[in-house]
Amino acid sequence: MVKKIAQFWLIPWMLLVGARAGFAQETPTESDYYSIVTLTASQSPTGSRSKHWKPSPDGLPLEISGMEFLPDSRLAVTIRKGEVWFLDGVYDDPVEELTYHRFASALHEPLGLLLHKGDLYTAQRSELTRLRDVDGDGVADEYLTAAKGWGVTGNYHEYAFGPERDGDGNLWVTLNLGMGLNGDQRQRTLADAAFGYRQGKWRGWGMKLTPDGDWIPACAGMRSPSGIGVNGAGDAFYTDQQGNWVATNSLHHLREGAFYHHAESLASMNLPGARVCDIKEIPDGLLLPDAIKRFPELCPPAIWFPYKKVGQSATDIVLDDSGGQFGPFSGQFFVGEFTQAGLNRVFLEKVDGQYQGACFPFRLGFASAVLRLIQGKDGSMFAGLSNRGWSSLGTASYGLQRLVWTGQTPFEIKEMRSLEDGFELRFTRPVDPQSAARPDAYQMKSYTYLYHSSYGSDEVQMKPLVVKQAIVSDDGMRVRIVIDGLRPLFVHELDASGVRDRDGRALLHPEAYYTLNRIAKSKGK
Repeated sequence: MVKKIAQFWLIPWMLLVGARAGFAQETPTESDYYSIVTLTASQSPTGSRSKHWKPSPDGLPLEISGMEFLPDSRLAVTIRKGEVWFLDGVYDDPVEELTYHRFASALHEPLGLLLHKGDLYTAQRSELTRLRDVDGDGVADEYLTAAKGWGVTGNYHEYAFGPERDGDGNLWVTLNLGMGLNGDQRQRTLADAAFGYRQGKWRGWGMKLTPDGDWIPACAGMRSPSGIGVNGAGDAFYTDQQGNWVATNSLHHLREGAFYHHAESLASMNLPGARVCDIKEIPDGLLLPDAIKRFPELCPPAIWFPYKKVGQSATDIVLDDSGGQFGPFSGQFFVGEFTQAGLNRVFLEKVDGQYQGACFPFRLGFASAVLRLIQGKDGSMFAGLSNRGWSSLGTASYGLQRLVWTGQTPFEIKEMRSLEDGFELRFTRPVDPQSAARPDAYQMKSYTYLYHSSYGSDEVQMKPLVVKQAIVSDDGMRVRIVIDGLRPLFVHELDASGVRDRDGRALLHPEAYYTLNRIAKSKGK
């Protein structure tokens, strides 16, 4: 009995001590800040606040592969079955009634959707198609070829993604490589291709349709470029997925003349119009920094997503262009995650004219693989779900969900910026100056990857880093961490678990992963 009484009084005493020490007792979760509303799904989802989700009509397999908003706020979606549907009521919460209207059909696995010059454009397997409703009855009357000319052998992996419009008005389409080509498919690949690789025409390339109508094979080296997005400056980016020649998932700046990593795309290098050409040698089995020294045409990604730490299969890219309606991350990218059914966040900056930056975990718990993303007029993020072909977390095979900011600001590392002697961390809320000024509140290490023809890469050349100083700004919104041993072309992994805000709360996500392609120079140098 004495022992029980002692334990009873011990609990509030521990809570009091914890409060005086500045550590809050409650543990916030991602759903406290960003809630998931289910609009429709293949089956009842878990973890969504909506109890009024609606199954699609007549068993329609709503495997969403592209999304675009119409001027009247209806959401147009492509589905992998080969149709375009218009959905109305997508902003309702709770979902009272979704209405469906079929606009187009008989497409070949469309994997993107864009409203451009008053019409909808989508990339099918074999062409970029313009869909026109001539008589205004809400159904497409004309299916016009906007661009074509890439190879299709019949290989299952020959996806075409897009389009997406950059700041100069160019439409970008990215083309998957064929994987495991069989005998008949190999006969339909390029003959006498560079380096002996067998691929259909322009497979693994980024294609650009200019406002003047020029169709340009702009850049090469892609494996599975399933997402395209444009930042606030109008520059286009794509995501790639781990595999042969691709160490882990990555984010790249789309631009003419760039070669990214996958060597088999060079099968098209000698074709007329190629903007990537005259590559003489492809090193195989080198550390990435060494490969770039030997192979200067190789462009490292702006962001590496360390495998499993920040997803396993990156998909679509969307810019938070809401001006604060989606929380404190306006101007940053959000990247869909297939296998882990979630979203990750990306902060980018330019150093010596090149993009690099940090990625952060953001939100898990979607009902299925997040394949497509779009931001709504209220700042919320719509996630088109489909897990066909690969496994993913979640209880549904397909559907449509909406991620809504609750109005509460999470304590997060908002930005991680490169400095000559370390990094500057910028936070969403003021830090507790005592905890944030302790160098041992931060743990860091750096590593790189192998550039090779094998599948993926381990994190290699791992090295712990010593944080020498942590200097807190007067307003508590920034901390400069001074580090020995920065290494270009290495990922610098940060764990800031020791940092607290002024209410004693820990970071919601203490991890950050900075892809340091170039070390920033001090101002004035």
